[in-house]
Amino acid sequence: MDWAVFTERLGPTYAATNGAPGVNTRLLVALHYLKYQHDLSDEAVVQQWVENPYWQHFSGEQFFQHEVPIDPSSMTRWRQRLGEAGAEAMLKETIQTGLRMKVIKPTQLQRVNVDTTVQTKAVRFPTDARLYNRARERLVKTARKSGIQIKQSYERVGPRLLMQQSRYAHARQMKRARACTRKLRTNLGRVIREITRQQAEPTGVLQQLLTTAQRIHAQQPTDKNKVYSVHEPKVCCIAKGKAWKKYEFGNKASVATTSQGGWLLGALSLPDNPYDGHTLDQQLVQVRRLVGEKAPPAPEAHVDMGYRGHNHAGPETVHVDKRRRGATPKTLWRWMKRRAAVEPTIGHLKSEHRLERNRLKGATGDAINALLSAAAMNFQKLQGFFWRFWLRLLHQLSSTLVPSPSFGLTQ
Repeated sequence: MDWAVFTERLGPTYAATNGAPGVNTRLLVALHYLKYQHDLSDEAVVQQWVENPYWQHFSGEQFFQHEVPIDPSSMTRWRQRLGEAGAEAMLKETIQTGLRMKVIKPTQLQRVNVDTTVQTKAVRFPTDARLYNRARERLVKTARKSGIQIKQSYERVGPRLLMQQSRYAHARQMKRARACTRKLRTNLGRVIREITRQQAEPTGVLQQLLTTAQRIHAQQPTDKNKVYSVHEPKVCCIAKGKAWKKYEFGNKASVATTSQGGWLLGALSLPDNPYDGHTLDQQLVQVRRLVGEKAPPAPEAHVDMGYRGHNHAGPETVHVDKRRRGATPKTLWRWMKRRAAVEPTIGHLKSEHRLERNRLKGATGDAINALLSAAAMNFQKLQGFFWRFWLRLLHQLSSTLVPSPSFGLTQ
């Protein structure tokens, strides 16, 4: 891998003279590849790095280290420096490395499969009672930090009402459950009015939290663009037609893979739950940007029926799946059936590479999580090819050795 790309990319984000020297960029890039490859937290990947000599060698160490290289919180701050463009560079480097190793053949880039999925956010299942109580707790805590004296905080009443509401709902006593929910909403409204009376124009975190709490207090069951989480107000409710899970709370993510080989050529976070057909253009633009000069002049993209009515106007030829074969040529029909190969790829991203439950904050965290998940899957495929290559080489060397009766094997 070309480690100089990351040093050039992230070098300007560190101060030249002030402060402590920055952490080694290669170490942090390697830790994030390994973190998303093995579905580990920041703390776990740092601890396992100490025990694994292969990981240390991959991150640029020449001698075995017996202490943790960095504090796990440094990875969080580094991701904030990385941004969406830096995460995209990590995915691009896995593609370019595969092309240099000749694992990814240029002919595989001629056909891509594109599909969308839901990247669920690490939030509790939203109910009105939970949102009212959580917004009140956060408002009281933040207001007291700002110097505001809260006369009635409902610190003891709120949790008890929330517990009663859940018990009544479980017992199907819905009239009593709704009464507890109304009390929680009333308590939230009182805290909001008390804060606005004491500080008419709050600033900073208190202003953002107050705006979110006012939206939660005012929203109705039939409203659109509702708030489903206090700390993640941009979370969307997405219905994908699954029998076992009617609704998922997060954001939509688009994935582009090669029809042959299953290499990930793009991963895009899509806020506000757009229509699939309206996301195809920006997804194929990202594929051209990541593949670079190795892309064929006119590749072909295969999508499912959810992309009918797409607005793509680029050089790619888009083939939308259909229910019956009809007059479709036999060769093209085989490639259209191959489109379904993107589904298990999405399953691996979710179950093994941290796409199922995104724990990074905000819209930038959504984009970084999707890109690093795709980069980790490409990295795992590269690693598998590397180990198979060395095992094949060792087998060839062992077959050329002739056994000696005196000592071991000789050439």
